[in-house]
Amino acid sequence: MTHIAIGASVPLLEPPGWALAERELFDLLDHAWRRFAREFTGPDGRLNYRHALSSRDGVDDFYETFFNWPQLYLLGGADDLLAESERHWEGVTAQLAELGMLKDEYERGYDWFHQGESNLLLCFLCMAAPARWMPRAVRFAELYVDPANGNYDPVTHIIRRAHNGSDPSRTGLFDGPNYPWLPQEACSYGFPLDWLVPDGAPEPERAKDPRLTGEMTARMGPGDTAINLAVTGLVLNAWILTGQPRYRDWIERYVTAWAERAAANDGIVPDNVGPDGVVGSLLGGRWYGGHYGWSWPHGWYSVGQAATVGALAAATVTGDQSFLDLVRPALDALISHGKVMPFTESDSSIPSKWYPQLGSDAATPTLLVPFRHSDRGWFDYNPMLASVPMTLWHYSNSAGDLRRLNDLRAGAGYDWRTVRPFRSKEEAGHEEPWFTFLAGDNPGYPERILAAAQAQARHRLARIGAYRGTDVREPDIHLWQQSNPVVTEALVQLTWGGPQVLYNGGLQQARVRYYDADRQRPGLPPSVAALVSSIEPHATVIDLVNLDSEQASSVIVQAGAFAEHTIETARYTACPDDSWLGSLYDYGHGEPSVVERRAGVGGPWLTVELPASTRVTLTLDMSMHTRTPSYATPFDGGLPERA
Repeated sequence: MTHIAIGASVPLLEPPGWALAERELFDLLDHAWRRFAREFTGPDGRLNYRHALSSRDGVDDFYETFFNWPQLYLLGGADDLLAESERHWEGVTAQLAELGMLKDEYERGYDWFHQGESNLLLCFLCMAAPARWMPRAVRFAELYVDPANGNYDPVTHIIRRAHNGSDPSRTGLFDGPNYPWLPQEACSYGFPLDWLVPDGAPEPERAKDPRLTGEMTARMGPGDTAINLAVTGLVLNAWILTGQPRYRDWIERYVTAWAERAAANDGIVPDNVGPDGVVGSLLGGRWYGGHYGWSWPHGWYSVGQAATVGALAAATVTGDQSFLDLVRPALDALISHGKVMPFTESDSSIPSKWYPQLGSDAATPTLLVPFRHSDRGWFDYNPMLASVPMTLWHYSNSAGDLRRLNDLRAGAGYDWRTVRPFRSKEEAGHEEPWFTFLAGDNPGYPERILAAAQAQARHRLARIGAYRGTDVREPDIHLWQQSNPVVTEALVQLTWGGPQVLYNGGLQQARVRYYDADRQRPGLPPSVAALVSSIEPHATVIDLVNLDSEQASSVIVQAGAFAEHTIETARYTACPDDSWLGSLYDYGHGEPSVVERRAGVGGPWLTVELPASTRVTLTLDMSMHTRTPSYATPFDGGLPERA
C-alpha cells in the first residue's frame, strides 16, 4: 500500500516542556525495567520464587508483573525490550507449569477476573510480534471456541463453568474442603451466597460454612457468569490475528446471548446463568449472586469491565455499535442510585484503591455509586470507575456517551483536573484529568501527568532497592506488581490518544499509533515526542516534535490501534520560507511564518518526515471503524480494505 508522505518544516526553537518530559520518561523507564529484571528475575526470565502455590490463585500475579513491558515497546521503548518481554513470558510460563498451575501453557481453570489479567501480556506480545505469537494465541482461543475442549456449550451459548481453562477435569471453585477465604477478605467483601446464613445467625465454622463449601460448589461452580464475558478479548485477539470468521461468529453468538439476558432484566446484565441456560436457576431465581458477580466480591468493578470487553469485541467484529448497550443501562442504573457523600463515610470494600486516587478529596462530598447488589439492595458505594464510561466514549464518539461523562464531572465534588501521583493495580486511574485536557479545560495536564509518571517510576525504583533479595513467599507475591517500575498510562493517553487497556481482558484502544519508518519497528523514534490534544468524532489533532538537532526522523502515523480507521485528509502546519533566520548580520531570529497545508490520504497510514529540530501540528480528518482491524504493519505490504 502506497503511503502519502508530508514533510515538517516549522522550526523547533523552544522545545515544549511536554516534549522534553516525554522523552525523559522514556529514558527513565528504559533504565527502570532493566533494574527490575536484574533484581527480581532469573537468567531464563522467571521470577525469583522458590516456594509452592497452595491454591488455584497466583497465575495472574506472575504474568501481570510484566503486562505493560511490550506495551512500552509498542510506544517506542528500547529495541531489546520486546525480546526481554518474550523471555519473561517464556520463563514465567515454564515456572508456572512446574508449579502445577498450567496445562499446555495455559491456565488449568480459574475465574476470568484473574485470567483477563494474565492474558494482557500475551495480547501485547501479539500486537508487537503477531507472526511469532499467533499459534499460541489461536490455540488458547480455541479452548473456548471449539466445544470439544469442554468450555463452551453451543446449544445454550454459555461457558460451562465459572472456573475454566485448559483442564476440563478442574471443576468446582476450590480443591480443599472449603473456599480459601481469608478473614481479612471476609471482612472487606463479606461472603458469597450470604442469604444462606440469615442475619443474626451464629457464624458457622469455616470448614462447614455452606457459603464456602458444598453450597458454593453446587450453586456457583457450574454454569456461566458475567465475568466470563472477558473471554471475548482472547477470541477477538485471534480474530484480528487470523481474520477467520469462526472467531467473529463465536463472539457475536456469545455476546448476543448475554445481551438478550440483560434486555430481559431491565437492561442490567445479570451475573449468572445455570447449566440449563436460565438466569438464576441455581440461585433461587436471583439475577445476582454469581461468581465474581454483582454480590461478591467486587460487583461493578469486575462485571463492568468484563461486560465492556464483551460489548467492544462484539461491536468490533460486527460493526454494530448497539452491542455497547450491554453496558450502558447498568452504568446509568448505578448513577441513578448514586449518593452524594464523602468517601470517608462510604461502605466501600476497596478503600485501598480510592484513598490514593482521591487524596485529600476523600473527605469531600461527591457522587458515589453502588458497586454491588444483593438481597439487601444496592451497597458498596464508590466513585464511578471512570475507565468504563471513558472507554465507551472513546470507542463510540457518541453524544450520549460524552454527555454521561460531562454529567459525572458536574456531579463530582472534586476537581477532575487534579493530577495525583499514584499507580493503581491497573496502571490507570487518571482518566478524569485526561478527559478535561481533551475538553480544552486542562492545558497543563501533559506536563503534570508526565511528572506524576516520573514519581511513580522513581517510587518503584526505590521499592526495588528496598526489597531486592527478599525471599518472596506466597502471601507476598504482589510485591512484584507493586515494584514494577514501568508506567505507561501517561504515554498511552498523550501519544496514542487512548485510554489505558481495560485490565481484566481488554485489547488496547488508540486513536493513533506510530511506527519508526527508518528502523521499521513500532513506536516513536528515539528523538521524537508526540501529543494528541483532541479526539473529536471525525478529527484528531497531533503535535510531532523532533528534538534531535542533527538527525532527521521519519514517523508513520497509523489510524487506530489496529489500523481500523481511515485518514481521509491531513491538514498540517508548514513554514513556507526561511526568513525567520534573519540576515547575515542579525544576532536574533524572527518569528517563523506558519501556514496550513492539506494532503489527501485515503488510508490508514501517513508518513511524516521530520528534519532535525522541526515540529508539525497535524489535524487528521478521519472516518472511524471503516476498516477490518489487523495486526498488519505498514511494512508488510498488505492490509484488509474497508470493512
